[in-house]
Amino acid sequence: MLTHRDGATGTHMLTTDLREIARRAMIDAGFNPDVDPAMKAEVASLGKHADNRAPLADLRNVLWSSIDNEDTRDLDQLEFAEVIGDDAWKLLIAIADVDAEAPKGSAIDLHAQAQTTTVYTGAVIFPMIPLELSAGATSLFEGADRKAIIVDMVIGTDGTVRSGDVYRALVNNKAQLAYPEVGAWLDSAKPMPEKVAATAGLEEQLRIQARIARALRETRFENGALEIETVEARAVSHDGKVTGIERSVKNSATDLIEDFMIAANGSVARFLEAHHVSSIRRIVRSPERWARIVDLARELGKQLPSEPNAVALHDFMLERRAADPEHFPDLSLAIVKLLGPGEYILDRPGVEEPGHFGLAVQDYTHSTAPNRRYADLVTQRVVKAVLAEAPPPYTDEELSTIARNCTLKEDAARKVERNVRKIAAAILFSHRIGEHFQAIVTGNKAGGVFVRVVNPPVEGKLVRGQKGVDVGDEIDVELVSTNPDRGFIDFARVGARPTPSPPGKH
Repeated sequence: MLTHRDGATGTHMLTTDLREIARRAMIDAGFNPDVDPAMKAEVASLGKHADNRAPLADLRNVLWSSIDNEDTRDLDQLEFAEVIGDDAWKLLIAIADVDAEAPKGSAIDLHAQAQTTTVYTGAVIFPMIPLELSAGATSLFEGADRKAIIVDMVIGTDGTVRSGDVYRALVNNKAQLAYPEVGAWLDSAKPMPEKVAATAGLEEQLRIQARIARALRETRFENGALEIETVEARAVSHDGKVTGIERSVKNSATDLIEDFMIAANGSVARFLEAHHVSSIRRIVRSPERWARIVDLARELGKQLPSEPNAVALHDFMLERRAADPEHFPDLSLAIVKLLGPGEYILDRPGVEEPGHFGLAVQDYTHSTAPNRRYADLVTQRVVKAVLAEAPPPYTDEELSTIARNCTLKEDAARKVERNVRKIAAAILFSHRIGEHFQAIVTGNKAGGVFVRVVNPPVEGKLVRGQKGVDVGDEIDVELVSTNPDRGFIDFARVGARPTPSPPGKH
């Protein structure tokens, strides 16, 4: 439920419509979920922007395909691969050319710059740019001719990216596929997806992609990339009414796209560095709470170095996945929390910046989701300026300001998504007071200790029995109260006694 004031009457209204709850959460977090008239006027003129900055190759006959969520409408990338020689593959990633329809300085661009990200609440999606673009003119739908930025890589069978080029092209998606069906086929020998069976050459194409992804992943792991398997959840609703909390399931198809995007983002970062231009980098610094990670490992019988070491942490996580797969997602969540969030920074040519600790890569940007993330759209414009031999579209000061805002809004978006999920969970849990659950401690801050129930994946505050627990601890909890209006769910550690109230007080 959500209580808010009606501007006309001054009275307080109560709603359980998760769509309205999500919208209010967006406004409270500093987002603007509404489309202004200037943006509507630009949407009406789609396709009329002059865009002659670099010639376009015609790659529409390539056997492109996409893999994304079943309900995805903002398709940002396509994939194609082929064998070249005995020890290498060619991997092409096509990225939607959003800048072609949302040029710098347009009303759509200014709105995107302020929002910086699409927010997915489960109840409703709040797009960074209008749906007429992100789910239309700049989405790489099946059968649609689209402008794209191509990241053209040669991948060795040893999993190394031997070379990478970037250029513009026209593309056409031949098969729009979904993670569940492709993953089930690749992982469990389930029936081949209908579109794969019906499209000549696509089965072989996807199997080549799967081999490339495995090689890329194995090499990243050898370099210390973390083996992580967190539980991702979202609120599920129908006509605004909460129906459940849904877990996202990873499989070989989701891993494949993740591996390809990491490779493409690294190649774009190196392309910009080679052309000596400033850009935006995506980094995760060395973890400040490494000592707690060391303590967690010691509790599980593993001694980690006293200083942050990505390879040692990767080896530990790999061992834990094999030793205790059931609890591995809980350990992963604790490690992710202790690593800390990623951030965007200005990257100046020739200046050594921090890398991405979790991915074990030094050169990394965000470039593969320009329909959804503003940092990627900015990177796209920098790339296109290089290709057209034009002046940089942004000054270093502008890039630094954009990077800071993207970091802040990304954190705000996570809070919106978490708050909507908490309100939905509080509504669902209102009738389960007194039940016991297994939980993992996910936060220990001045504001309190927080836990996530293992099943269903619901978060709440530990209001009793907080003493002596820290991030990563697994405990049994009892649900003691919920407040759907504020999204509060309160737990007590099983066995912890209530604190006696002072005389005369509750």
